[in-house]
Amino acid sequence: MKLKLLLITASMLAVLLFTDIWKADTENAKVSFKINGPFGTVNGNFTGLQTVIQFDENNLSGSSLTASIDAKTVSTGVGLRNKHLREEQQWFNTDKYPRISFHSKKIEKSTNGFTAFGELTIKEVSKTVEIPFTFSLKDNTGLFKGAFTIKREDYKLGNSGGGSVGSDVTITLEIPVKK
Repeated sequence: MKLKLLLITASMLAVLLFTDIWKADTENAKVSFKINGPFGTVNGNFTGLQTVIQFDENNLSGSSLTASIDAKTVSTGVGLRNKHLREEQQWFNTDKYPRISFHSKKIEKSTNGFTAFGELTIKEVSKTVEIPFTFSLKDNTGLFKGAFTIKREDYKLGNSGGGSVGSDVTITLEIPVKK
């Protein structure tokens, strides 16, 4: 029994030692979104990114991505709209739900790069999502880029049943990192 526990511990330590740990450049990271609104496409972004990134394209089983953003930082370029998105219970309600988070369950190689499979949580609603992404490396710096689409109603954002706001929200990520 002790030998089995020792082997499991050694295996977990080996995964950690041989998987690259990346620090996100949160000042230059971009987390943006777009959705159809009543007068055209609404573009916005979030800041306040926090991450734990263990990624090695040669050790995907030991790789993981955990990230969260400060929901209060939502910005669409229109102050009144930003206030509405932060305060309304039907939208982000940021006093009650201050963070939006993602935690990967697995990462796989794909045709055009990689795919992170995991849980996206908004307003305490967690849904499984797939985030296709690329990773480019130069010396000790890298860049993660990805985009995916969610249904806003799945996360209790806005009026259910549509209205003048579209259902699909496209989220685009561009995260510079360094070792």
